[in-house]
Amino acid sequence: MFSYTNKFLDVNLTHGKIETKNLDEKTAEKFVGGKGLGAKILYDSLKKNTNPLSPENIIIFATGPLTGTLAPSSARWCVVTKSPLTNIFLDSQVGGSFGVKMKKAGYDIIIVRGKSSSPVYLNVTDENSEIVDAENLWGKGCFYTEKTLKKELGKNISVASIGNAGEKLVRYACISTDMYRQAGRGGAGAVMGSKNLKAVAVKGNKKIDYAEPEKFKENVKKAFKNVKEHHFTPLRSRYGTPVWVNPVNEGGLLPTRNFQKGVFEHADEISGEKMKETIVVKDESCPGCPIKCWKHSKSKNNNYSFEVVGPEYETIALIGSNNMIRSIKAIALANQLCDDFGLDTISTGDVIAFASECSEKGLIKENIGFGDEEKLIELIKKIGKREDIGDLLAEGVKRISEKIGGKDFAMHVKGMEIPGYDPRGAFGMALAYATSDRGGCHQRAWTVRAELQGNLKPAYSTEGRARFVKDGQDSNAMLFSLVLCDFMPLGAEDYIELLNSAAGFDFTIEEYMKTGECIWNLTRMFNIREGITRKDDNLPKRFMNEPLPDGPAKGQKITKEILDKMLDEYYALRGWDENGIPKKEKLEELGLVNI
Repeated sequence: MFSYTNKFLDVNLTHGKIETKNLDEKTAEKFVGGKGLGAKILYDSLKKNTNPLSPENIIIFATGPLTGTLAPSSARWCVVTKSPLTNIFLDSQVGGSFGVKMKKAGYDIIIVRGKSSSPVYLNVTDENSEIVDAENLWGKGCFYTEKTLKKELGKNISVASIGNAGEKLVRYACISTDMYRQAGRGGAGAVMGSKNLKAVAVKGNKKIDYAEPEKFKENVKKAFKNVKEHHFTPLRSRYGTPVWVNPVNEGGLLPTRNFQKGVFEHADEISGEKMKETIVVKDESCPGCPIKCWKHSKSKNNNYSFEVVGPEYETIALIGSNNMIRSIKAIALANQLCDDFGLDTISTGDVIAFASECSEKGLIKENIGFGDEEKLIELIKKIGKREDIGDLLAEGVKRISEKIGGKDFAMHVKGMEIPGYDPRGAFGMALAYATSDRGGCHQRAWTVRAELQGNLKPAYSTEGRARFVKDGQDSNAMLFSLVLCDFMPLGAEDYIELLNSAAGFDFTIEEYMKTGECIWNLTRMFNIREGITRKDDNLPKRFMNEPLPDGPAKGQKITKEILDKMLDEYYALRGWDENGIPKKEKLEELGLVNI
């Protein structure tokens, strides 16, 4: 197949065995790459109720047919595994150079199985692959690990590594690459830690072949032109994702005080505009991306000395406003610490906010107060090391609430902590969170812009939300299988032109969306095998029982009746039964009947 390497690396750490295998062409054509191909491998490889932190779980590093090409946002890759945070399917998308280097090393996929008896890293090149002792790196942070491996192996390598949090099996530990890029959500870093796998280093010089080279170049030019001329590109380029802080706050959706409120009165102090004014020193991007949404921030202030790419919107919302932190420098320092420990900033922010409310309500003896910057920094360090109260907090909001109480304000779906948008002010996000295939997540379907800008009318309504969410999930399932960035202001037509001319496929818009639907149903079937049904397509009690106290959405809540209405419509559109299980007819239509 064109634009694929047509090879994958199969690594068994238990036996110290590495094999290069051929990619099955029919499977690749059906599931594309990235998320889709990873989901198929994961489904076929795991038995029901596999412990995510056992040697029987696998972790998959996956590229797509456009990874490493000239297409905009094609410098991306993803991780697929069973999540130790949610015990269900997980894919985590990440930018940077790793996916490009992995493909140049000659592999579309790297599968890691088993568990090493001692700490190791995997060194993958276009000439050789080996499992290498990593005792000297164990106990070190992500920054040290990456710098050390580049010193030993050469600056032209790319590294994906875990920090202390992954080693200590923090359930929301992430994988870091290019210092400041993360496969952030769901605990993939803990899966690496459970295997004693400290890092994967990749490099190579293999070239990518295209089905129609000249046509692909034309389509690349067209796509870049569309990106640069899009009306939102200048704002995204100037401020990055934090451009959303003020609009989301003004819409009454900004997580504040563990989602007790949707308006933070100090939002302007932690906004993208304030970042640009005070801490951003330069704009950066993933290789080949025209937007440059990375904001390299730096400060040598005695209290808050840091250097980090970010913070991103989600970090500002969950570490910042959700914890009542009004200092952008404190948030940036917290971001840097999370990056080095290898912690997901969304889950970390939610966990600390939950702990603060638990402290207020007497469920935790330790004095943890909202707005306490020093305590925030202290808790991040304790979580990363699993020290003292950090050992409890490392388990995530769901497990903490099951142990000490507080389920009424434990903000998670299926065990994954809620990201930076209060759905009481954007009803579509309620359905998106409830039905996401990896738990509380905004990247499967994002209704916020459409609801804030009035494209989904009427406001605070269920009307049109089920269709919008389903289409978004199917589209993003395909996008994350290509593997491309969801920040690109491009449409399915653009991606189809790029894919067909690169890989030699002949996708129509209908086939493109149908493939996304197939992948979405596959991940649903994985989760159903793990016991997920309608009862789990639910929301935190706070969203359902407590109306927002302020902002434009004051008085709004997602009642059980509202959620049930959206779920009924959504399931019908999906061809699922009333319990959220795909009907046989739908599986036959999608070619998944044997599953």
